[in-house]
Amino acid sequence: MSTDAMVLVGNSKGGTLTTLHISDEQLVRVSEVGVGAGCSTFAVDHARGLLYVATAEPSPAIVTLRIDREQGRHQEVSRRPVEDALVYLDVSPRGHMLLAASYHGGWGASYRVLDGVVGEESARLESRNMHAALFDPTGHNAYFVSLGDDRIAQFATTVDGGLAELSEPFVHATPGTGPRHLVFSPDSNHAYLLTEFTGEAIHFDRGESGRLTRREEVRAFDVTRGLHTSSFGVDPIAGHLVWGADLALAAGGRWLLCTERTESTVGAIAVGADGTLRGPVVITDTETQPRGLTVSPEGEHVVVVGERSGHASLYRIYDDGHLVLQSQLETGAGPNWVRFL
Repeated sequence: MSTDAMVLVGNSKGGTLTTLHISDEQLVRVSEVGVGAGCSTFAVDHARGLLYVATAEPSPAIVTLRIDREQGRHQEVSRRPVEDALVYLDVSPRGHMLLAASYHGGWGASYRVLDGVVGEESARLESRNMHAALFDPTGHNAYFVSLGDDRIAQFATTVDGGLAELSEPFVHATPGTGPRHLVFSPDSNHAYLLTEFTGEAIHFDRGESGRLTRREEVRAFDVTRGLHTSSFGVDPIAGHLVWGADLALAAGGRWLLCTERTESTVGAIAVGADGTLRGPVVITDTETQPRGLTVSPEGEHVVVVGERSGHASLYRIYDDGHLVLQSQLETGAGPNWVRFL
């Protein structure tokens, strides 16, 4: 990993962004910038040096910041008010579109972007407890994951920055599983979904039109620890229930990493050359309530943040799927989103 690698952490309760520098596999604090409580998601436009950050206070908004890679003093460029707090943002590869998901508002939307300024909505989708909104790596398609309706909405992106439904508008998950986050293979041919209530990693093939076709699934948590299936509205900690959170591909796509918050683990699932998920799952204990994780560009390092621990941990992933801790550092209150800059 490059010695000048930088990581950004969103501290939702603290209302801050913490910038970390990685040198010799050690995390070093660079800066902390206040953006407002509820900064629980952000999207990084690497090519244009911009951040799109969701905040809930003083009122829900999407804040554009220009990245300062030297001192971490990211500067505000613009602010777009939105109706409800957001839980997911993603920017298109060309930087001309932004997708957003609102869990409590029950909607997803797309916005046109010009020079970092987020414009008016270009499309909107209503669905219960929307939890993710993202482009595939080519930017040809957009997907919205609804935890409450147990489905993924599929769209093609249009030349004018809009969305057009595919011939099959939705991919339906098993009722009550709670689809949460989605990630794509680098070649865009495969997608992987993590469910919150059952902790399953589900593999989809992605066709030429962008249509997702379900293949196999693997339980992404430690099945020996007595966790039971969860459901909407219950306390997963009190009931010792499955509480899936985030996922990412590592090691050149050879491992799919999934976090589970009740037992505070990262489960590593082997991925075959054909995209197939293969057990058994390799379990690593990690930060308390690991809501977010990210993988370095070269794929060999993983950063996990614990929304209850208030810390970030840096790991190296080995060929057998085990994560070995290299460094740990306090971030801020309630860290739940993390990305490499």
